Amino acid sequence: MKKVLALLLALVMVLSLAACAKTADPVATPPADQPAAEPAKAHIGIVTGSVAQSEDELRGAEAFIAEYKTVEEGGIVRHVIYPDNFMNEQETTIAQIVGLADDPDMKAIVVNQSVPGTAAAFTKIRELRPDILLLAGIPQEDTNMIEAAADVVVDADNVKRGYLMILAAKKMGAETFVHISFPRHMSIELLSRRRAIMEEACKDLGLKFAFETAPDPMSDVGIPGAQQFILEKMPSWVDKYGKNTAFFCTNDAQTEPLLKKVAELGAIFVEPDLPSPIMGYPGAFGIDLKAQAGNWPAILKAVEETVVAKGGAKRMGTWAYSFNYTTTLALAEFGKRVVAGEAKKDSFDDMMACFEKYTPGAEWNGSYYVDIATGTEKTNHIMVYQDTYVFGQGYLGQTKETIPEKYAQIK
Repeated sequence: MKKVLALLLALVMVLSLAACAKTADPVATPPADQPAAEPAKAHIGIVTGSVAQSEDELRGAEAFIAEYKTVEEGGIVRHVIYPDNFMNEQETTIAQIVGLADDPDMKAIVVNQSVPGTAAAFTKIRELRPDILLLAGIPQEDTNMIEAAADVVVDADNVKRGYLMILAAKKMGAETFVHISFPRHMSIELLSRRRAIMEEACKDLGLKFAFETAPDPMSDVGIPGAQQFILEKMPSWVDKYGKNTAFFCTNDAQTEPLLKKVAELGAIFVEPDLPSPIMGYPGAFGIDLKAQAGNWPAILKAVEETVVAKGGAKRMGTWAYSFNYTTTLALAEFGKRVVAGEAKKDSFDDMMACFEKYTPGAEWNGSYYVDIATGTEKTNHIMVYQDTYVFGQGYLGQTKETIPEKYAQIK
């Protein structure tokens, strides 16, 4: 009897183990019709300033988020903002950019504007995550340094614009061109070269050239002090140079007070340093654009109506689409396409296709940057420009103008 009981007990244990194994099978081996887990989405990081320094690139990031959603919303975008006083807080700027690489799914990072600290951040990311595509918009550091750190650099073609803005000023009736800046900006190679080209173009096209110094918004006076300086100086500058003077400043924060006084005093303004119909115009003229937000043709129309009503017809201009805004979008879209295998990171045409996606109807032109010292064409540094739009007149046809070769050689 004991032997029979032992055999029965053994049989029960075998059957129990078989049942457990059968129950575990579906977990270990999913059925063929069960869907596989979705692969992780490639994330795109975007770094911009706040509205205090330049609103447009921030709005571009928001538009890209509206199109593709944040990571927290199940999308692909992570957006961070560097400090307003980035010159004194470079360590924070670097840390915020590098921090995006902590995301294991991060595959492309865009910084626009690429303020000081961007090259150092990119170099650090390259050490940690060589798989991440690094894209720099509107660099404010040494050209060779940012080219070495980034996969692709995009900037306004300030070499060609040095001639084209003077030509536009002449078309608009200017007799004098006044360039307003400060030492920090004049230490940036492309801005310094543009000033030299502007001066030479004035000689060739029959305009007087003048340079005026204004406080740096990154100095102790801050943005309010730098803006107040422009408001106070403009009346004396217009008295000194005359109403048929085109005024231009290299700083975004100083554009608004400059526009305000240009309109009040009857002077000329070709386009902002980083052109946009919302660069300075809404604040200078008290234009509410909430209803037109994101609709650039509608924005341009609303700004034009106000500028013309204030007496700025044929005396004030811009680009129809914001360069800062479009550059954020175009670089982010380019990064997304390269990561997805839909574009090549060394393709000029693929980059321009991203700009064109967000600027229907606008004319663009561009080329690779050429190092003035060596004559080498830098195929990871793309320079672009858009046609100038004059309020109350229309496009000037700048993208079709032939630029004399001599200007490309001016240092």
